[in-house]
Amino acid sequence: MAVGGPSGAPGDGIEDGEVFADINITPLTDIFLVLLVIFMVTTTAIHEADKAGFEVTLPRAGKGTQPAPVRDLTVAILADGRTVMGGRVVDAAALGGAFEAARARGAGATLLVQADEGVPHGRVVAVMDLARRHGLTRLAIATRSDPDGR
Repeated sequence: MAVGGPSGAPGDGIEDGEVFADINITPLTDIFLVLLVIFMVTTTAIHEADKAGFEVTLPRAGKGTQPAPVRDLTVAILADGRTVMGGRVVDAAALGGAFEAARARGAGATLLVQADEGVPHGRVVAVMDLARRHGLTRLAIATRSDPDGR
């Protein structure tokens, strides 16, 4: 057997008919690192998109005797009076449409109102009255527990 490579140059250590078995994993490593960076950026963007950017500070209340209701629909009322449903600010017409759709899904639909503690009482009553006019009769107001138990 003659010693020489595919180019026929003698001395490269590969004999005729032998298989070159070295694998260069540098390009594979580069691809994995790029995919890792893409994954990290994407998951951060998805995590930030899940946060609607609205903060509601619920009022404090003592523990009730009834279990928390099953909520079919949740409406948040921000401190500035805006209403939020599903992470989007909605007006009264869209809110009424959502209440109609919830009522159409089932007679026992429950509305949970998450009103900021700084929201005027009249605004909460207006949202609950709108729900009642659209056929929702099971209404609940979200609170956070008072650590003093008052």
